[in-house]
Amino acid sequence: MKKIFETNSPEETMAIGEAMGRAAAPGEIVCLNGDLGTGKTVFTKGFAKGLEIEDHVVSPTFTIVQEYHSGRLPMYHFDVYRIDDIDEMNEIGYEEYFFGDGVTLIEWSTLIAELIPTRVKKVLIEKAPELGDDYRRITITEPDF
Repeated sequence: MKKIFETNSPEETMAIGEAMGRAAAPGEIVCLNGDLGTGKTVFTKGFAKGLEIEDHVVSPTFTIVQEYHSGRLPMYHFDVYRIDDIDEMNEIGYEEYFFGDGVTLIEWSTLIAELIPTRVKKVLIEKAPELGDDYRRITITEPDF
């Protein structure tokens, strides 16, 4: 199933993430893709709010993964943009996150496509400068269960 949303502010993008976070279940993996600056982390902040996480959510660009345990489910936020070798994911112990009791969000998931299970939710965030600086098209694809 595919859903398409159009937003015109970071707050609207966060609201889409928040709705997904409220509906999230243990073991879910959400793959976030889009160019630099499209709002993947903004979306994730909304998702965390939907999970009732009160911690300040930041992009884990340099740490690869951030863990948040203060909500109704743990959230594991990956940013794999700087992964040079897929073995780095093994060193991190990605399987414990991907197949654990929390929800995993992966920014730049296409860079580690060979590690991504088949049944994941995919979120693509795109800009369209001709429609305004804050315009985003968010395409959410959910697997058929």
